Amino acid sequence: NRRHEIFGGEKIMEKMLKLAKAETVNAGALTTEQKNNALFAMADELIAHTDEIVSANAIDVKEATFLSDVMVDRLKLTADRMVGMANGMREVALLEDPVGRVLASHVNKAGLNITKVSVPFGVIAVIFESRPNVSSDTAALCLKSGNVCVLRGGKESYNSCTAIVKALKSGLKKVGLSENLVNIVSDKSRESANYLMTATKYVDLLIPRGGAGLIRACVENATVP
Repeated sequence: NRRHEIFGGEKIMEKMLKLAKAETVNAGALTTEQKNNALFAMADELIAHTDEIVSANAIDVKEATFLSDVMVDRLKLTADRMVGMANGMREVALLEDPVGRVLASHVNKAGLNITKVSVPFGVIAVIFESRPNVSSDTAALCLKSGNVCVLRGGKESYNSCTAIVKALKSGLKKVGLSENLVNIVSDKSRESANYLMTATKYVDLLIPRGGAGLIRACVENATVP
């Protein structure tokens, strides 16, 4: 594919996706206690790194001259918003563990008990736009459901999301879990989003979160589910 041949960040992304894919077995085997402890630790690290994250966000806000006032407000992070993000992660920790939940069960004509049980997808990639809080929301939901997440935010929130993910990885490390459970795409080019949409070897599910243009791009280009 010519598009991939000219994409300079392909090797870096492939390395990251390989590590993410390799982590799916461990992610799916985490106990409820392990996941909840990680979520609380990640929330604590968000608060501990508030100054660093808000400073990174200030760079994004300063450079967002092309955004409307409404979009800039969505982009902006404050200490209060950081508390809200951390509390959101703690609320996810308090939710029922969805992994292993029995969805349906019946006995067939042969007398076999057939049970449908919820299991993780594996690697979930999420492409989103200017809201940096999506990174912590997504990481929390993916971890709770036993999945590995790959985040690809918009270029307007790049510094913010990178700082947030750094804090989240610190939380994972503090409870003895792999930092590869939460990943972020370091390439801001449009090609990196297209690469993620077609990484069928590594990505099990793609979720676009944003405006009509982003959704349309995923519908037209994605080959992963």
